[in-house]
Amino acid sequence: METENALENQPALPTSSPKKEKLHVYSERNWKEYLGESALIVFSVVLALFLTEYINKQHEKETTKNMIQSVVSELKNNKKFVLEMQQYNLQVLHKIDLALSDKKILSTIVTNDEFHLDSIAPLGVLYRFLDNAAWTIARNNNIMAKLDIETVSKLTRLYMNLEHISKVEEEVGKVIIDRSSRDPRQAHTTLILIRDLYHGWSVDRVKDLLPEFDSTISKLEAYQ
Repeated sequence: METENALENQPALPTSSPKKEKLHVYSERNWKEYLGESALIVFSVVLALFLTEYINKQHEKETTKNMIQSVVSELKNNKKFVLEMQQYNLQVLHKIDLALSDKKILSTIVTNDEFHLDSIAPLGVLYRFLDNAAWTIARNNNIMAKLDIETVSKLTRLYMNLEHISKVEEEVGKVIIDRSSRDPRQAHTTLILIRDLYHGWSVDRVKDLLPEFDSTISKLEAYQ
């Protein structure tokens, strides 16, 4: 009896409540939502490609424009130099003609086994150096693909003639280096050879070359 009373007087143990499970909510997506997301991704990729292509083309156009401007500037400078060379070369030819017609002057051209170039060309054979750096850079960057055939043809022909004009120094040098140029008896022949080289490589080209400068520059400026 006492045992039963003792059991009844003991405090009741707390009962544990059942553990509640977390609820997970899943939303069902239909095909329209997947299609919309896919379309957005495709649009983003296409837009990125378009912008990249646009930026590249703008950069290419700017680069081409700068190259053309450089070539135009180079041609204008070369035209100025050609005119200055022409005046100088005509003076050289005049001195040669004087020496050929005056034996006293001719006798001073070669003395002591030395050819006195300064007697006919006091500032050297080539009075001005003609540039082609801008044209070379433009060609290496495929500028020809961006110009019409006529303009490319004009540029090629013009720079080829400029190269020939500059070649007069090399050709005259070959005559002077030759041993026969050190012979006073050959002075008359040597001067004739030098005169012919000035005419053939430089002086006689200039008359037809000057209009080519203007037309070629005009063609290039139309691209700017």
